[in-house]
Amino acid sequence: MQTRRNFLKTAALASAGLAVSGVNAMSGQSYNRIVGSSRKINIAYVGIGNRGEQIIGDFEKTGMVNVVALCDIDMGAKHTQKVTAKYPKAKQFQDFRQMFDKMGNQIEAVAIATPDHSHFPICMMAMAYGKHVFVEKPMARTFLEADLMMQAARKYSKVVTQVGNQGHSEANYFQFKAWQDAGIIKDITAVAAHMNNPRRWHTWDVNMYKYPDAEPIPPTLDWINWNCAVPYHEYNKKYHYGEWRSWFDYGMGAMGDWGAHILDTVHEFLELGLPYEINPVKLTGHNDFFYPMSSTILFKFGPRGEMPACDVTWYDGVDNLPPLPEGYGESAIDPNIPASSVGEIKKQKINPGKIIYGKELTFKGASHGSTLSIIPESKAKEMASRLPEVPKSPSNHFENFLLACQGLEKTRSPFEIHGPLSQVFSLGVIAQRLNRKLYFDSRTNQITNDKFANAMLAGLPPRKGWEDFYIV
Repeated sequence: MQTRRNFLKTAALASAGLAVSGVNAMSGQSYNRIVGSSRKINIAYVGIGNRGEQIIGDFEKTGMVNVVALCDIDMGAKHTQKVTAKYPKAKQFQDFRQMFDKMGNQIEAVAIATPDHSHFPICMMAMAYGKHVFVEKPMARTFLEADLMMQAARKYSKVVTQVGNQGHSEANYFQFKAWQDAGIIKDITAVAAHMNNPRRWHTWDVNMYKYPDAEPIPPTLDWINWNCAVPYHEYNKKYHYGEWRSWFDYGMGAMGDWGAHILDTVHEFLELGLPYEINPVKLTGHNDFFYPMSSTILFKFGPRGEMPACDVTWYDGVDNLPPLPEGYGESAIDPNIPASSVGEIKKQKINPGKIIYGKELTFKGASHGSTLSIIPESKAKEMASRLPEVPKSPSNHFENFLLACQGLEKTRSPFEIHGPLSQVFSLGVIAQRLNRKLYFDSRTNQITNDKFANAMLAGLPPRKGWEDFYIV
């Protein structure tokens, strides 16, 4: 088991670029000298069921990985056994700490598809061991965790990081940049981001006054360590198999789930950074335990260089559609959205996406990698001849990560890029949980008008035995 002394020693050695005591901190330069792009990356997967199985399949399609380890908190479940049967030569673990401790010198990269609350400790240990990290979104659950992950990425500068918002390697990413460079996207003053499909918690009782009663823990599940650094809750199926996303204590709700797929390019290319005001304009079914039935949250961002101030409004909930501009037309839906345990996203009046308002032009777009279009259609036709050619992506999101591990590309959604957006979502969640307007000072990273909210930037203290993960 990883002890306090061993963990801190590992971090110090990895930072120095040494490889002792089973730690392989091979630098990107030395790695690139001894292997070519055809060399397979020795990868470990942590979280191998459901979404984990999907990204394992995506990595497999690249033909660029060699699976050396599989880790899941429930290796006896049907959905995990399906994956273990596919990779019989990979070593199996139920605790990621033991995996890194015993196989540190055999793993070059790790892909993490676990519940939101567990992203942080796994990423921190992987980076301390000098391993490249691919982690599903949201990058972290709290503002502090995202900050520490960015600090660690800077400290272990040879480690490649990538957040799993795959649209960052698809058409919308390259289109947004090309249109912005050509002056098509400019002077953006407002964005409406919307995700209005049913969510897991939409049938729950908002008058709940306590956490669910304890139920028998499945015999193959390590429930104590499933909780990671979060204070222990008695097991209930309402926390497991994707249900964790519903709870403030474990997940990031609709915003953490979909925000990265809807607002990623807006946030990066408009250089939004962190907001100065977060206002929960509407919360239907607000309660102490799980996410509201619907939320409208207004984020105010100040001017940046020559770009004007910008308001970003987030809408979720089936009864909570944003106002549609004249000439909006049909709502698109990205056909490449992965299925989830909730089911396929079904086409409706307005599908997950965004409306971007500039001083001269208005754009609409769906989620993930879907491209933007100018509205109304008459304006789009008028602008057609002036639109620049959009370059094709040289690699999909998974290839991009693996090529970056070889020093051949740079990741498009590293922690330094995605971290501030993750922090935007954590600020939104604090506003959802407290149901009051917050003022944030990005110079000090403090919420200035609410002491309770300011304490929530860090969240509750970690459970005993998990404190060392919060040391960079």
